[in-house]
Amino acid sequence: MTSSTTSSSAASAHPRAGRRCHNVLNSLHSTHYFSPDVTRELAGLGITHPSAVNFAVRAAALGPVGAGTVTAAFYNYKHELVAAHVPAVWSAAAPKDVLAARLRAVDATLRRLLGEDAVASPEMAEAAGLALRAAEACTRAARPLYSAHADLPVPEEPHLAYWHAATLLREHRGDGHLTVLLGAELDGLEALVSHTATGKGIAPKWLFSTRGWNQEEWDAAEERLRGRGLLDAEGELTEAGVALRREIEEETDRLDRAPYAHLGAAGVERLTELGTAFIGTALRAGAFPADLVGKG
Repeated sequence: MTSSTTSSSAASAHPRAGRRCHNVLNSLHSTHYFSPDVTRELAGLGITHPSAVNFAVRAAALGPVGAGTVTAAFYNYKHELVAAHVPAVWSAAAPKDVLAARLRAVDATLRRLLGEDAVASPEMAEAAGLALRAAEACTRAARPLYSAHADLPVPEEPHLAYWHAATLLREHRGDGHLTVLLGAELDGLEALVSHTATGKGIAPKWLFSTRGWNQEEWDAAEERLRGRGLLDAEGELTEAGVALRREIEEETDRLDRAPYAHLGAAGVERLTELGTAFIGTALRAGAFPADLVGKG
């Protein structure tokens, strides 16, 4: 048996281990979307509208693309909101300048949330090495956001290298997840509604303000899902809805298993342990709004 086969078999013994590892890495990556450091850095470039900031920092790796590309890659944002800010945002700042500003903001954010000792710790360097090793097995085909970020240089400082690797792994899974949503015949808003109905998604108030949808559109999406037997009259997932969301996550796991099989079960366990400690510290430092997740 080859070492790669051994790693794959070991990782597959715990089919959700990769998902758990991704979740803690993704949470650490996502802290910068709510960071005042990002707001400050982008304001220095002349980008001040919250939606423009959001689109700029996540899409900059793609280059000065138009609204259609961003809507396609992001999937669950209303196109009209995207078009209100893209491509106009690139007139304020070139993508390379946005990327530099984002990295400065991430540096400040991680130092503020985690503390200087954690940033400079051997554990941070270890986590960066493990996450980068996992990312070696990511694939580019049909994964535009991952592939664009994979073209960026790996930062030298361990905490930024860790964040960069977390970004690669987040976008790799995310790109695959969109393929699964298409196969499940869920449009962007229906995907949001059904995810929120699990109790694990972003609360509607945040989706309205960040994704551009309104209550009427949300209600219409709920009605479409009821028509498919996925939601009940109270907006809760039916048995079929629960099964579909479970199938979506399991298929996403399958499309995203390569990085974690490459790292191996012991590496995944250690990276999850390290990442859990880091994101726990960040959460205690107030990394996210208290009402971000839920059905309310």
